[in-house]
Amino acid sequence: MGLFGGTFNPIHFGHLRVAEEALRQCGLKKVVFLPTGQPPHREVAEGVPGEWRYEMVRLAIQGRPGFEVSRLELSCPGPCYTIDTVRTMSRRHPEGVAYILGADAFAAIETWKDWQELLKSCPFIVAPRKGIPRELFSREPFTRADVYFLDMEEIDLSSCEIRRAYREGLPTQGLVPRAVDEFIRARGLYGVARTDDVG
Repeated sequence: MGLFGGTFNPIHFGHLRVAEEALRQCGLKKVVFLPTGQPPHREVAEGVPGEWRYEMVRLAIQGRPGFEVSRLELSCPGPCYTIDTVRTMSRRHPEGVAYILGADAFAAIETWKDWQELLKSCPFIVAPRKGIPRELFSREPFTRADVYFLDMEEIDLSSCEIRRAYREGLPTQGLVPRAVDEFIRARGLYGVARTDDVG
């Protein structure tokens, strides 16, 4: 089972492409998206509530086989740490879990809680990111982990850029699934003019 954590603020086609490639290339049973409630390293940009980010993920993966979304990290009373998520999901799924993340996040693994244990706790599925050379991971501490690099084009799309596009009224077509775009506009997220509520 692939675990794909993040703020997903908002979820975009880059996230979905990574999940699809992980599912296909690594023979995963499914990919579980885990929107975080309170990330340990930073505040959630623009204060978008966890339940709204969960809903955007749910809308984005609707009708896509092999994808699920979990509220596990939203239920954390404080900061959510990946090591705790991996421990919990490993207990629930004895067949094994793998953690999916971008090369930029993996490069900063030594800033994560209990990172030494985390590197040994499950395989890592790493998506290429612009500006992060794969050679970076051929040294300590990354050599301690079981790592699979996805064979795909670098993802050059970020939630930060998408929020800016909405805020500045730039074109957003092709950045997020249509249902997510409608949700953003209905809630007036990221500074867009609010449309009629979608429910």
